[in-house]
Amino acid sequence: MASLPILGNGVDPRPIADRILSHPGVQKVPNAKLDLFLARGFLPPESCAALIERIDTVRRPSTIADPNGDAAFRTSETGDLSAADPIVQVIEARIAAFTGLDPVHGEPLQGQRYAVGQEFKGHTDYFDPDGVDYARYCTVAGNRTWTIMVYLNEPEAGGATRFKAIDKTIQPETGKLVAWSNRRPDGSLNPATLHQGMKVRSGVKYVITKWFRERPWA
Repeated sequence: MASLPILGNGVDPRPIADRILSHPGVQKVPNAKLDLFLARGFLPPESCAALIERIDTVRRPSTIADPNGDAAFRTSETGDLSAADPIVQVIEARIAAFTGLDPVHGEPLQGQRYAVGQEFKGHTDYFDPDGVDYARYCTVAGNRTWTIMVYLNEPEAGGATRFKAIDKTIQPETGKLVAWSNRRPDGSLNPATLHQGMKVRSGVKYVITKWFRERPWA
């Protein structure tokens, strides 16, 4: 994958979607409302375990843009992973090669941890252009174009990701990648990407997430 060309920032989702689908074993969720892809075994168990260790050293309470008054809206923990870490560099390069998304448009790789009862209620990953925090988060790099998420483990119960608009629920599996465009084919923001990180019922769930932007990340 390393020799494949970089395709851009993902505002036009079509070339990125084509690249993702070119890899063996990738599944596209059959729904016209959004581009949503699954790839089992994207990361090996040993890489997942190493990333879990790193998340546990940097995790902090997660936050949201445009607070809505619901203190239980997002109850997970979040941690930024160091771009200087060789393991993180390998994962970043793998994601870029797999998707064709230009690394200069990527936010830092982030990890999330969900303990029993923790969740992230229905939300989109792009920032609402009418939201009070839009300028704060989007003035420099623009809005988000693609989301690349990888489950690092399998909690004993719960912790699925649900896309409400298409009634699709994705169960965590160690190393499984979930990727979606936050845009429609014409480049406009896609509200059908509304999704929920459902409550963990038993055990702990870990994921990593990589977001890409319209403009280079400063």
